[in-house]
Order: sequence, then structure tokens, then C-alpha cells
Amino acid sequence: MFAEMSIVTLFAKAGFTRWVLLVCSVVGVAIIAERSLYFMHVRLNYKKFSRELFLLLSNNQLMQAIHYCQSRPHPAARMAAIYLQNFRNSKRECVLSREGTFLMEKVENRLRGLATITHIAPLLGLLGTVAGLVAAFHGMETAVGPVQAKDLAGGIWEALLSTVFGLVVAIPCMLAYHVFESCADRIFRRMQSIVHELDAFFAEQIQRPAEASSKDPSVEYQGI
Repeated sequence: MFAEMSIVTLFAKAGFTRWVLLVCSVVGVAIIAERSLYFMHVRLNYKKFSRELFLLLSNNQLMQAIHYCQSRPHPAARMAAIYLQNFRNSKRECVLSREGTFLMEKVENRLRGLATITHIAPLLGLLGTVAGLVAAFHGMETAVGPVQAKDLAGGIWEALLSTVFGLVVAIPCMLAYHVFESCADRIFRRMQSIVHELDAFFAEQIQRPAEASSKDPSVEYQGI
């Protein structure tokens, strides 16, 4: 039966919620496309980035390290640049917390909308199905003469199309949402990791001259 019908014909029989589901599908596709491009844009070879960053810092090239971080679109690189720019700021932790929140807002942008579509699309489909069943049984009640089984079956399968379209919209959106959520979580862990690595690096840089000066008072710390 379905093979003989076009998608337009099936859509026309899907009930009054089909238009809302169509809007949800268009918005969902737009969000998926935009977020896919974003996560492709911010891709980063973290090990290579970290190795080159700490090589610059080890050579006391602070400004070059900042420019290197700023040239990368990944939030972890931006976080490293903010850290280095506020290296001697007594309120560095507050700055990192605030800027990290802003960066994560960009990473998670529109994901809540995608999650909303994931949840409401099946409900809209169910609503269309229930409304269609109500209309089908009401038609049976008000029909003149005997009601054929095929008439009831036809009304039921047309009503169930709403649920089908709701699931068709929801399932890809749900898959995309979980993929993007995983990407966002990985980015957040990279942001935390680079901050911890920088803390450890500078703590070690401060500790080495301190140990040397305790043995030789003539040694002074030349910090970055």
C-alpha cells in the first residue's frame, strides 16, 4: 500500500499535527547542520596542540604561546589563551570560570532546542493519532447503515501515520543530540585538562628555582 503512495500523499493523511511536525523537522535539520559545521570547525589535535604549547612556554615565549592559542578555534585553546593572559592576575580563577561558562554556552548552543524537538515530536504524533482515532470512531457512530471493517481499518492506519511521522522526526534528532552532547562533554574535559596542565607546568617552573636558590642563594627565579 505504501509503495503506491507518494510521501506527499502520506503526509496529507497524517492528521492536523503534520504541519507542526514539518516545522519541527525543518528546525531539527537546520540545528543538526549548523552544529555539525561548528564541531567540524573547532576540531583540534589536542596532543599536538598541548605539546607545541608547552614547548613555547618552556622556551619562555609567552606572547608566541598566547598567539598560538588564539589562532585555534577550539574552546580549550581559547581557555589556554585566557589563562596565559591572566597568568599574574590574582583573580585568575574567577576569570577562567566566567570565560569558561561563556565558551561552553557557545559549544552547547541550540542543543536544548534539539532536545525539545526530540521530546515533543513523538507526543505531537501521538496527539495526531488519538485525534484521528476519535474522528474515525465518531464517524462510525454517526454513519448510516452498516460499517465495513475496511472503513474502520482505513481510518485507523491514517491516524497512525501521525505517530510514524513523529518518530521519523524524533529519532534522528535524538541521535544527533547525543552525538553533539558527547562532543560538548569532550570539549569540556579538554578545557579542564589544559587548565590543570598549565597549573602543573607553572607550579613546576616556580618550584625549580626555589629549590635551586635554597642550595645556592645567588640563583634567582626568572619566571615567565
